[in-house]
Amino acid sequence: MRKIILMMSVSLDGFMEGPDRELDWHLVDDELHSHFNEQLAAMGGFLDGRVTYQLMADHWPTADADPSSGGPEAEFARIWRDMPKYVYSRTLERADWNTTVVREVDPGAVAALKARPGGDLCLGGADLAAEFMRLDLIDEYRLYVHPVVLGRGKPLFPASGGRTGLGLAGTRTFGNGVVLLRYERGTVAPPG
Repeated sequence: MRKIILMMSVSLDGFMEGPDRELDWHLVDDELHSHFNEQLAAMGGFLDGRVTYQLMADHWPTADADPSSGGPEAEFARIWRDMPKYVYSRTLERADWNTTVVREVDPGAVAALKARPGGDLCLGGADLAAEFMRLDLIDEYRLYVHPVVLGRGKPLFPASGGRTGLGLAGTRTFGNGVVLLRYERGTVAPPG
């Protein structure tokens, strides 16, 4: 069965965007972008909220036609265009670029999507991720921690009343100082 994987860049203090929605603190160099491409090309689909989808749709469909875009950026434009996408929105009327509009997060429909053949499903967008977390639908967390403290902004993890045990599945440090922390659903090892 496919997994739902949350892939998100966060600041050291847990924010996924700055107070004015800025993302200029993301340190995405060729090494990290190539890693993202490798991971995302193997996915079976992207699950995004409306805001994330519209940000992506405003740039990536034609990014590889821009002469200043090359290498990993041009490669990602092709990955994004070809990948099946599911955008969760109550207001979006239609979406292009191999995209299906889904009105609500229904655990049964998510289970049916996971049961289809193909690669894992990449979850993006803080609000959508919060709903998937609330419904305990995330199988793996891939957090890319950037070496910056923002002090304020939009937190990746909203306050909740529950606890989710996770097991460390791997780490990787990139040359630009970004650290990938991979956690899978499970239990936390007892302190030892």
